[in-house]
Amino acid sequence: MKIQPAVQQMPGNSGRESTKRGESLARGSSVEAGCPRHDPNPTDGGLLQAALTRENLLLALKRVRSNKGVAGVDGLTIDETVEHLKTAWPLIRRQLLAGEYRPAPVRRVLIPKPGGGERKLGIPTVTDRVIQQALLQVLQPLLDPGFSEHSYGFRPGRNAHQAVLAAQQHIHSGCGIVVDVDLEQFFDCVQHDLLIARLSRTVTDRGVLRLIRAYLNCGTLIGQDIVVDRQGTPQGGPLSPLLANVVLDEVDKELERRGHRFVRYADDANVYVRSPKAGLRVMALLRRLYGRLGLRVNEGKSAVGSAFGRKFLGYGFWLSAQGKIRRWATTKALQTFKQRIRGLTKRNGGRSLEQVIEGLRPYLLGWKAYFCLSQTTAMWRRLDGWIRRRLRAIQLKQWRTGRTIYREVRKMGASPKLAAQTAAQSHRVWHNSAGLIHGVLTVAWFDRMGLPRLI
Repeated sequence: MKIQPAVQQMPGNSGRESTKRGESLARGSSVEAGCPRHDPNPTDGGLLQAALTRENLLLALKRVRSNKGVAGVDGLTIDETVEHLKTAWPLIRRQLLAGEYRPAPVRRVLIPKPGGGERKLGIPTVTDRVIQQALLQVLQPLLDPGFSEHSYGFRPGRNAHQAVLAAQQHIHSGCGIVVDVDLEQFFDCVQHDLLIARLSRTVTDRGVLRLIRAYLNCGTLIGQDIVVDRQGTPQGGPLSPLLANVVLDEVDKELERRGHRFVRYADDANVYVRSPKAGLRVMALLRRLYGRLGLRVNEGKSAVGSAFGRKFLGYGFWLSAQGKIRRWATTKALQTFKQRIRGLTKRNGGRSLEQVIEGLRPYLLGWKAYFCLSQTTAMWRRLDGWIRRRLRAIQLKQWRTGRTIYREVRKMGASPKLAAQTAAQSHRVWHNSAGLIHGVLTVAWFDRMGLPRLI
C-alpha cells in the first residue's frame, strides 16, 4: 500500500540546494504562506491560529530540523518536505483551520531495549512533526504550570538530574523505603477519551482538541496495512511526552494531596516512605489510581524495597562510612557503557587511532554529561585507564611488527632499552598496552589527541 502525502507533491529540487531552501524559509516564503503575523489570544478560541502563525511555524521547523530524524511513511526527508510545503502549505493550513486535515499514519520502528524486548516507536511524517511541534509550543506554556512540582520528565527547565537529586533528598530525610513503580506499555495503553477529557479542562479550543484526536487516531503502518488503535499515543511524535504528563498528572496530584514524597520522570515513579508496611499501602494505592486511568503496573519490574537496592534513571544510592547518601551509576549502566566502548574500540576496525578517538568523543561526552552526578571518583579513574589501555592496544596492533614498534616508540622519546623491550613482545598487544608503553602513550598524549576524560 502506498501512502500519499497530505497534498500531492509538486515537482521541485527535492534533496538539493538545501542552503537556498533555508534562505527561502528565513524570508518567510513557504510554510507560513497565508499565516497572520500576530499571535491571537489563545483564550478566545484562537489557540490553533496561534500555533499556525509564521513565527511559531518557523520555530517548529527549526526544532524539527535540529532533532534530525528519519522520514515518515511518505518517504520525504526534512529538506524534501520543506520543498513540498512551499506549494502545499496553504491548502494544509486551510484544512487544519477547517478541521478537515487528516494526518498520515505513523511509521513503526522497533528499538531494542537494553534489558531485552523492543520499544515501539511511531515516526510521523516531517510535515506532521512540524505541526505537532507547533502545537506543543503553544500548549506547553498553557499546561505545564499546572503540573506537579514532583514531575521532571519532558518539561521546560526540568531534567533527569533534578529528579535524581530530589530522590536523594527524600532518602536523606529518612524515607529509606521506595515504592518503585513501572507502568506496563504505558504509551500503548493511554485511553483517548480520558486524555481528551483531561485536556479539555484547560484547552478550550475545539480545533486543537479535534486535531490532537486526529493524531491519536491516525493509525500505524505495519507492513502494507494501516492499524488504527482506539487507545495509545505513539512514541516518536513531539506531542507524546506532553500528553503523557497530562494523563499522569492526576496520580501526581493525588499523591500530593496525601502528603507523599515522590519523584516522577515520564512513566517512572518512585514514592519514598519510612517503612515496608507503608510502602505496601502506597503500592496498593498506586495500582488503584493507575487502574482508573486504564493503566497497568508492571509487577515484574515494580517493587517495594530499600532505596539502596533500587535504581532510578540509571543511578543508585549508597550509604557512605560517614553516614552520607551518595550517588553512583548502576552496574547495569556501567555494563552498557563498557559494551559500547568495546564496540567502538575494536582492534580490527581498519581505522586510524585518530578516527577511533573521533568516534568515541560524542559517546564519552554524552555519557559524562549524564552521569556526572555519580560520586564514585575511583570508578571514573579506572574507566579512564581502561579506555586508554584499549586505545594503546589499537596503536600497537596497527604498528604490527617489532621493527615498526621500535622505530615509532623511539620517535616518541622512549629509550632504546624501553623500545627494544616493547618490540620484543610485539605479539602480546594487550599485555604491552598496560606495560612499558604506558610511559610513552601517556595521559597527556591522549589529551592532545582529543580524547575526553571522564574525570
